[in-house]
Amino acid sequence: MILHILEAELAGPSSLSVRFNDGCSATVDLRPLLTGPVFLPLLDPTAFAKFALDPVCKTVCWPNGADLAPEAIRSLIQVEQEVGG
Repeated sequence: MILHILEAELAGPSSLSVRFNDGCSATVDLRPLLTGPVFLPLLDPTAFAKFALDPVCKTVCWPNGADLAPEAIRSLIQVEQEVGG
């Protein structure tokens, strides 16, 4: 199965609540992925809040051209679960 994001809502300055097509839902802080020139502007909460779901790729993207693969976001959820419990 190809992983897709079905829904995403803003949940904080660098966090989204997401629901994947595999049934997983979680709130995840994306700050660890916001590195490099295209992602640094997204550390500004106003810029981060302008995310959208790409209707074709089913991933999170921003007007500046930044996007994050569903697998990258999902991996943060797994790390949070391992650390938290």
